[in-house]
Amino acid sequence: MDFVKLGKGGRFQSAIYHRFLQSIIHAASSVDPLVDLLVSKHFKYTDVRYFTYTSMDKIARNFETTKLSHSGKRDSDNNDIPESSEEIAIHNMYYVLSHLPSLELDKEASYEMWCEFGISSKKGKERVSSKISSTDGKATNINSDLSSTSLVTKKLKSKFTKAWLSFLKLPLPLDVYKEVLATLHQNVIPSMANPAILSDFLTRSYDIGGVVSVMALSGLFILMTQHGLEYPKFYEKLYALLTPSVFMAKHRAVFFQLLDMCLKSTYISASLAAAFAKKLSRLALSVPPSGELIIIAVIHNLLRRHPSINFLVHWDDEEANADASVKGDQPNENERVSDAAPLMHNKEQGVDLFNSEETDPVKSKAMRSSLWEIDTLRHHYSPAVSRFVASLENDLTIRAKTTEVAVADFSSGSYATVFRDEIRRRIKQVPLAFYRATPTSLFSESDFSGWTFVDQNADKNESKIQENGTVHTVESENRELSKRRRAETC
Repeated sequence: MDFVKLGKGGRFQSAIYHRFLQSIIHAASSVDPLVDLLVSKHFKYTDVRYFTYTSMDKIARNFETTKLSHSGKRDSDNNDIPESSEEIAIHNMYYVLSHLPSLELDKEASYEMWCEFGISSKKGKERVSSKISSTDGKATNINSDLSSTSLVTKKLKSKFTKAWLSFLKLPLPLDVYKEVLATLHQNVIPSMANPAILSDFLTRSYDIGGVVSVMALSGLFILMTQHGLEYPKFYEKLYALLTPSVFMAKHRAVFFQLLDMCLKSTYISASLAAAFAKKLSRLALSVPPSGELIIIAVIHNLLRRHPSINFLVHWDDEEANADASVKGDQPNENERVSDAAPLMHNKEQGVDLFNSEETDPVKSKAMRSSLWEIDTLRHHYSPAVSRFVASLENDLTIRAKTTEVAVADFSSGSYATVFRDEIRRRIKQVPLAFYRATPTSLFSESDFSGWTFVDQNADKNESKIQENGTVHTVESENRELSKRRRAETC
């Protein structure tokens, strides 16, 4: 780093620094201690970070070219290059990028430089008008053509954006992919010059499905709400993520909080809100108690935000036709022949028209169903679930008398948290088992008419007592007879 600083008369030796970083990225052994040393001593300087982003951009862009050249060599010489070396290089690249300090987005911030000429590689061009601390502790004022540090911020954000875009185009290993998605919305998007350019990467990740889609939701939600990204099939993909496995995922807490925020808009149609409420209600039959608490909280908020779907709590068969027409869930042209008849004439009890296999929430027929699954939770074995489900019995259409439930309070729950909260509760009345007489059987005869419960052990004990009594009588007679004989002989 001293060569980088003093090699060209105060100008940053970017060529030496690039070779240095390239050696770090392609090193076969662990480079974490070396990168940590750079973080503590040199990454705090603005020009070091600037040229680090520049070099990382070049290394990432040349990575694919190098990979293609090696693949041609494999085909011609049959000399295989281990895939692990590529993954190690990507891991090292991510380790460097993730440990760079965040950008100072304050326009009035002063930047500390490592070299005399700062981010300018040529003397006399674009020097920074700021107070720069040299290595000997002296402060030097440098005149510059830049009127403020805002241009420095702009340049840093541009290099930051290019470096991350080039890195995200690489074939990331699964563990790196997940780490990037988990931190993208906090560490990358706020510092990018144009965050909307990440839409391709995030939409591709969101379309993969499973845990990857759950982790991509945070960044995609920020782009949609803050940067004007339009994603027409967003709610269809979100609807498809509602599976029992998501309740056991590592990042389920963030997912359910975002799910609640995505369903907060009043512009959501009644059929879409009903589909999410019904899908969650169906999942309540197959998830652990901690997941059922989340489901009740989300459904509670949905019923409160969208009064038009409160008919799902109590469905009247005689008013089915009128309710369905008011809610706007009319069958399409392909369904009129097959579905109109059940809608108009079906009076059979216990028939649920909801199609849980339908991928389109609007076509799932949730408006013709009810939340009967939630009613079963009133008799749940977990007291926390049975108590919490009672909140849905209130009239949630009266917004002045009800409040929304914070999903964050339940989103990170598990069996352990449910059990711990239950044993910490202070119970006023404890049920006790009291019997006036000691019971002789598990069930009484009144519980099962026509049946008689006899204690067979009692009969055996009585017979043993009788037998023991007979034995004792014979022994006593023998003792008396022996006494008489001894008296006669005397």
